[in-house]
Amino acid sequence: MLKAFPWMAALVLATLVLAPGARAQTQTPTQTPTPTPTTAPECIAPAKPGGGFDLTCKLARAAFGQAGLGLAPLHISYMPGGVGAIAFDTITARRPAEEQTLVAFSSGSLLNLVHGRFGRHSLRDVRWLAAVGADYGIVLVSSQSPWKTLPELLAALKDNPARVTFAAGGTIGSQDWVKSALVAAAAGVDHKAMRFVAFEGGGEATAALKAGHVQVYAGDASEVADKLPPKGPFRVLAVMSEKRLPGLLAQVPTAREQGVDIVWPSVRGFYMGPKVPDVAFQAWSQRFEQLMASAAFEKLRAEHGLFPLALTGPALQAYLDDQTRRFADIADRFGLRR
Repeated sequence: MLKAFPWMAALVLATLVLAPGARAQTQTPTQTPTPTPTTAPECIAPAKPGGGFDLTCKLARAAFGQAGLGLAPLHISYMPGGVGAIAFDTITARRPAEEQTLVAFSSGSLLNLVHGRFGRHSLRDVRWLAAVGADYGIVLVSSQSPWKTLPELLAALKDNPARVTFAAGGTIGSQDWVKSALVAAAAGVDHKAMRFVAFEGGGEATAALKAGHVQVYAGDASEVADKLPPKGPFRVLAVMSEKRLPGLLAQVPTAREQGVDIVWPSVRGFYMGPKVPDVAFQAWSQRFEQLMASAAFEKLRAEHGLFPLALTGPALQAYLDDQTRRFADIADRFGLRR
């Protein structure tokens, strides 16, 4: 049995503890009037449409549209490249002071920063705005796949690793790649012998899986929240959470239930450019605090396949610092640092 990294269980526990009381850890909104934007806000999804970044932006667009905070409709633009690297470099180098531009991020973004895949950039090079939800890894196959359980997949991997190809929303060292490597290791397969194909985000990866070009995708639960009708194109073999997830995935056993000790939580949220004025940044922070304190947002978050997590300000920064320290350990274990 593969032993999960100890920090993962702690991180999931923190997420579960935050679920009922996450608002208590966000900054308390002040009474300062929030400036009304004069231009339409933009949300950059750092990948092609269809993946987790896209979903994060769509959640914000739907939530702000429903909340009636006087904002123009949130425009979503797509900036694929390096699984977030191009967007990060663009915001830090060419668009650092844009007051109406948000960029979606996930734990995969933090992982790439730690690995050095964003060049010389570090966690301190942008302004981290809000974490709006938690996500969890999944093991996804086609509905036509011969494997009905995670142990069946592991048996096939052990028998012949060359016959099983993983899709990854990123290259070697990406979040999806690490999850795939953990699954392969559970079958006794060295990560260097694992077959995988890199894609630019989860949308491309799920499309390749649906088309039969790959056999497995270790993606995120939110990416398939709207793709799992009874006769849909995919089957989830396992969720990488401490306990079973609610909603559409309630009937899917965890990896641990199937004898594989893998837990992989993820955070989803937004950052802004490093030179965004404090007044504008705090205005956006207050909007998110107001938004995430509402029952309507909780409902929307669930509909977008995400789970309770709501952080801004110092609480968010502390959370991100902790995650990056843990990811540094992963980088060292797999020899991923650049």
